[in-house]
Amino acid sequence: MTIGDHHLSRARGSKAQQRRNNSNHISNHISNQENTIDFHQATRIKSRPIELKPRTAAQERLVLALLDDSLPVVVAVGPAGTGKSYLVMLAALRDLRAGRCDRVVLTRPAVAVEDERHGFLPGDLVRKMEPWTRPLLDIMKEFYHPREVARMIDDEIIEISPLAFMRGRTFKNAWIVADEMQNATPNQMKMLLTRIGSGSRIAITGDVEQADRTTTNNGLLDLVARLERHPTKGLEVCQLGSRDIQRHPIIDSVLRVYG
Repeated sequence: MTIGDHHLSRARGSKAQQRRNNSNHISNHISNQENTIDFHQATRIKSRPIELKPRTAAQERLVLALLDDSLPVVVAVGPAGTGKSYLVMLAALRDLRAGRCDRVVLTRPAVAVEDERHGFLPGDLVRKMEPWTRPLLDIMKEFYHPREVARMIDDEIIEISPLAFMRGRTFKNAWIVADEMQNATPNQMKMLLTRIGSGSRIAITGDVEQADRTTTNNGLLDLVARLERHPTKGLEVCQLGSRDIQRHPIIDSVLRVYG
């Protein structure tokens, strides 16, 4: 071996050793990364997507109306189990999550089967309204943790308000979900419809077969009758029937039993 060959061999050996060192360094670095929890890169639980999926033709008409921004007022009328409240809440939460509205206002007449009143229940106004808004909050909890729901209520992103307390207010950039409106009077219905402000929408739901008010004093029946006589652009009525019941097939039989 010549002197030149000897120097070349040493140079090659040095480069090989450097490559081995680099390889060990990279391997150790990767190993250290695998054994270290990076909380910033940790996988977070993703929110359940909100999708409005109709199962019947009537539900499809309702969904299309709820997704149509040119309809500020949508009225969903039908028996129990037809998904009217469910689909309305999904539409409101979908727009809230997408930033198309700033808050969702839940309201309904505080009329129970046994004619309970606000003063009968303990706590603040939200607590007093809880028995009436529980069905809507249950829908929310399918998509949000109960702590998130509580936080949104505290931050007034979700507002719970008795129908009687809506008078004099104007709601902007909001979704107003008015549930069980067959128990509202015509004057209450008129008052609610005039609360809508810019960028807001109102969804009214109700079942005229479960009304605690007489026909002549029923705000939902009155509104539907008025819109039948005078169809109005921007106000859409979606009728659902027994064929649209999706909660449980026995409900249709129960409704027939009770006439």
